[in-house]
Amino acid sequence: MKNSLRFLMICIILSSCNTKVEQEKRDTYLITGNAPGVYNGVRAYLATKDQRGRQVMKDTAIVMNETFVFEGKVNHPEMQSLIINSVNGNLPILVENAAINIELDKNNLSQSKISGTKSNDVLMAYAKKSNTLANKQKALSTEVRQARQAQDTAKTGFLTKELVSLSKERNNLPQEFIAENPDNYFSLSLIETMLSNKSIPIKTVDNTFKTLNDDIKSSGYGKTVYNTILVKTAEAKSIEATNIGKVAPDFSAPDTNDKTLALNDIKGKVTIIDFWAAWCGPCRRENPNVVKIYNKYHSKGLEIIGVSLDGARSQKDPKKAWLKAIDDDKLTWHHVSNLSYFNDPVARAYNVKSIPATFILNEKGEIVAKNLRGQSLEDKIAELLN
Repeated sequence: MKNSLRFLMICIILSSCNTKVEQEKRDTYLITGNAPGVYNGVRAYLATKDQRGRQVMKDTAIVMNETFVFEGKVNHPEMQSLIINSVNGNLPILVENAAINIELDKNNLSQSKISGTKSNDVLMAYAKKSNTLANKQKALSTEVRQARQAQDTAKTGFLTKELVSLSKERNNLPQEFIAENPDNYFSLSLIETMLSNKSIPIKTVDNTFKTLNDDIKSSGYGKTVYNTILVKTAEAKSIEATNIGKVAPDFSAPDTNDKTLALNDIKGKVTIIDFWAAWCGPCRRENPNVVKIYNKYHSKGLEIIGVSLDGARSQKDPKKAWLKAIDDDKLTWHHVSNLSYFNDPVARAYNVKSIPATFILNEKGEIVAKNLRGQSLEDKIAELLN
């Protein structure tokens, strides 16, 4: 009898273990939400943001009997947000192919609880610590303001130091959690948070990424994050390379006759690199001013090379539009274009994200001014050539 009971217990344990293994091996996600107080028919969404920051709905569910269920598949763990109509706030959730449970807080969605995966356990711990620090920072800011109003300089000074220390602790929180969880997919999400913080050098983000476990770095999510790091690194290099005082990076591109023309081939005593496009209204409105400056100072050593960012999808024949704009606006200087819109390698090398954009070079090819227009542009050229 004892042996039979022992055998039965082993079977139950093995069955439980097998069930756990099956859950871990899921190739789809199953997100089950318990939503007390939320009415039938209310819609719930899983959302992300695209590269322009616009919200994109990835999945939809309907609340029935105070529950909702999302089921689907992701190629790799992905940070998304749970949004529910008529419920305030949103809830970050790491969607991965596993069983995930949500206990909804109807009054504040961000206070809901997520369980079921190690990644979301860490996310919950991070959110709790982050919210605690944020609340302390808010309360301390109020105390600082009150101390200033009371003209209590000693207290203001003391509280300000406390506030600076607390802010530093909050800024360092992502790196602390990553150091403690190098084997967790949520750490990749924290690195994305670091990437969006302009005060954190990209080299720091890159070094932090390298501390993660190899399987996390080589995952689909890890590769996506690392590609963003590479893009940001290239941007940082282009920004540094085009700072005032730096020698302008040389470049070459096809001219209007499809012959290669290089910046170094046409430099004058003063050179303007003018990023523009036929489709760009502000560029076209500025062109008469640039024409006036060129006609006035070309004989004194002014050269201009226009870099066109034509090639937008809306253009049926970008080269034709480019050449017509040159002719219509009487732009008699040098012109080049890869006709590849903002993917133009010259634009990338100069980190040009919007046009018109100008770089003014002196006789040594050093960048002495950027993004001048109208009278400011003419004044700078006059200063350099008169």
